[in-house]
Amino acid sequence: MQHTLSFTLCAGMLFAAASAGAADLFILQSPAFADNGMMTAKYAGNDKQNPNCSGENNSPPLVWNNPPPQTRSFALVVHDPEGNKGLGVTHLVAYNIIPAATGFSPNALRDGKGFTGGKNSKGTGAWYGPCPPPGSGAHHYTFTLIATSLPPDLPAGLTREALFDKLKGHQLAATGLIGRFGQ
Repeated sequence: MQHTLSFTLCAGMLFAAASAGAADLFILQSPAFADNGMMTAKYAGNDKQNPNCSGENNSPPLVWNNPPPQTRSFALVVHDPEGNKGLGVTHLVAYNIIPAATGFSPNALRDGKGFTGGKNSKGTGAWYGPCPPPGSGAHHYTFTLIATSLPPDLPAGLTREALFDKLKGHQLAATGLIGRFGQ
């Protein structure tokens, strides 16, 4: 009986320790879709020149918590690795996000609010929603939030690659979220 009680107490303490550790993780979420869940068409791109872009180009809300305490700014990149027939499409390059920020409201990424815009694959500095061609399956839109030790003063217009070059050696932690969308 005492052996069972000791085992139960030890198991309970291990579970509590694991739960406490999980509560402190740097986490990115969206109230609009679950991780690896499907995004609705309202988040798809809207471009009259491209028949695959028939959505509303709304940007999803995002929330995060538990960044490293020494965070001085955040960067957010949204990339579709299956886009452009496997060469990838970058839908958002956002940085100079202040350390006090805990998320983005709906359409803030589309409207350029709360960040400095880099250059996405379309050449714009704001959210460019998914436009996968019909028959290509559900693409994976990877939202990567990076906590950095850099002050929020990087120049506007950096591409994904140029941003990553600037962040080298200054990245503190990263968290991600995947939204899927297909036609």
